[in-house]
Amino acid sequence: MSDMKSATTVGRAKTRRKGVLRRLGRTILRSNSFQSTAALLVERWFRFTCASNPEMLGSDDLNAVVGDRWPVIIALWHGQQLLVPFLAPPEQDFACLFSRSADAEINARIVQRMGFTVVRGSGGRHQRSASAAKKGGVSATLALCNALNAGSSVVMIADISKGEPRRAGEGIVRLARLSGRPILPVAVATSRYHVIEKSWDKTTINLPFGKRCVRIGAPIEVAADGAQQTLDAAREAVTASLNRLTEEVYAAVEKSS
Repeated sequence: MSDMKSATTVGRAKTRRKGVLRRLGRTILRSNSFQSTAALLVERWFRFTCASNPEMLGSDDLNAVVGDRWPVIIALWHGQQLLVPFLAPPEQDFACLFSRSADAEINARIVQRMGFTVVRGSGGRHQRSASAAKKGGVSATLALCNALNAGSSVVMIADISKGEPRRAGEGIVRLARLSGRPILPVAVATSRYHVIEKSWDKTTINLPFGKRCVRIGAPIEVAADGAQQTLDAAREAVTASLNRLTEEVYAAVEKSS
């Protein structure tokens, strides 16, 4: 009996220690000093990776495709967005949406270091209810719309976090309808990369010393008076374009390697 009590006591002590270590880890990861330092290192790594992957002949250029139609809504897939900020023309302003959650803070800081404006969306410690999430989504859409109206382009992930990967959600087409600005599908790939297979979106980590290919799809317009059927058609168009472009860039870099 005493052995059983001793084993139970030891087990409880281990559980408590694990809980303390987890809380300590979260505190460190969310501290201002850690996130600032991590954002600096990650941004430098991405910048070096982009610079060490020269662009392939035949890659598309944002300015050449957009022409005088700035600002636009640049659409990307989750897990494929790490190098896109470095492809943005320096004379253009860009905004990007991030949730208010602590987990998204480091990503927001990385993007800020790249020169993008950060727009805060839904989420966060105090946002528990569905109605609060809906209000946060509406305010984020309005903030992005205001950015577009002020002349800043928006970079937006088309598929929904934790939803169906590689399928455009409704948020991006609603923003296009509300703002009157076109959606521009963009895909980029490097010949050297690592895919995180266990991630829901198959996040791709681009690696240095390869080649880079960029493909940009035709602009997709969404009518201001578009009904639900129009939104659904626009979602399908964004999905098809991004999937086609993604296949093209990977085929191009793999052929070159």
